[in-house]
Amino acid sequence: MRLDDFNFELPPELIARYPLAKRSASRLIKVQTQGEISHHYFADILAFINEGDLLVFNDTKVIPARLFGLKSTGGQVELLVERVLDQQRIYAQLRVSKSPNIGDFLFFAHGIRFEILKRHDRFYELAYHGTCPTVLDAIEMIGQIPLPPYMQRMPEDSDKERYQTVYARFKGSVAAPTAGLHFDADLLRQLQEKNVEMGYLTLHIGAGTFAPVRTENIKEHVMHPEYLEISPVLCEQIDATKARGKRVIAVGTTSLRALETASQSGDITPYSGETSIFIYPGYQFRCADVLITNLHLPRSSLLMLVSAFAGYHNVMHAYQQAVKEGYRFYSYGDAMWVERA
Repeated sequence: MRLDDFNFELPPELIARYPLAKRSASRLIKVQTQGEISHHYFADILAFINEGDLLVFNDTKVIPARLFGLKSTGGQVELLVERVLDQQRIYAQLRVSKSPNIGDFLFFAHGIRFEILKRHDRFYELAYHGTCPTVLDAIEMIGQIPLPPYMQRMPEDSDKERYQTVYARFKGSVAAPTAGLHFDADLLRQLQEKNVEMGYLTLHIGAGTFAPVRTENIKEHVMHPEYLEISPVLCEQIDATKARGKRVIAVGTTSLRALETASQSGDITPYSGETSIFIYPGYQFRCADVLITNLHLPRSSLLMLVSAFAGYHNVMHAYQQAVKEGYRFYSYGDAMWVERA
């Protein structure tokens, strides 16, 4: 398939730049196995999920990954953390007028400095220097929440809470697993009362999630690697769910990519390491039965993944309907419930 096969017209006013007052008040477009489409509100998923089904959440936590500082020459620098490597090192993208050299220092507030160690294509490996115990402590002291560029605004205090799932636990993402933003404490409580199972994995989302697909032949696109962990406990939950004839429901494309990474042998197995799995139409899924996701960018790898899961024609038709009905798109937008084709 070609890149233009995943294009659609999206009026700019449908891009959600702020969240709704209530998380679960978002709208939800439901795409069933044969392509039938219906329109709902997110809280209605309580009726779609059955007792004994398993919801799989990504419990990563967004860090304030955008930092503003100066080069030794006095020039301004914007640093976007891609990944925390260890207690003293990070991968990052730099926005500068002139690229720094290996060994140069970048200077930030509170005496925090980063030394350029290496360059890896678009990313730099940086070493932290400062009085905070770890680089993550330093980032949390001076960083800003890295809102996606299409929001076209600076982060506000409310984003610290709203651009984070209510179940976020492990720090490391530079973008939110946005399908999970629709779940609030009340909805989670109702799901538990219905005896819906809940499982958790961790995939730390990198800035590459916003990288556009630039190759006309989509098979030539390369995903940036991201770190994930899937525990033996979650694997046991998934096996038990399937054994009793119930469904595995992936909350978000990151959860789905993680599950598929750990299921390449045909069965889900514990996994700890990187994934750069790229899923597009023709892919044979091994784990999840349902995907809960947001509405994604035209020509994006995420739209390709959803099309692979629910069927290209089903998804593109659903997107046309979402635009026609005025759904809100992207991170703070509305959601989709899509069943595996």
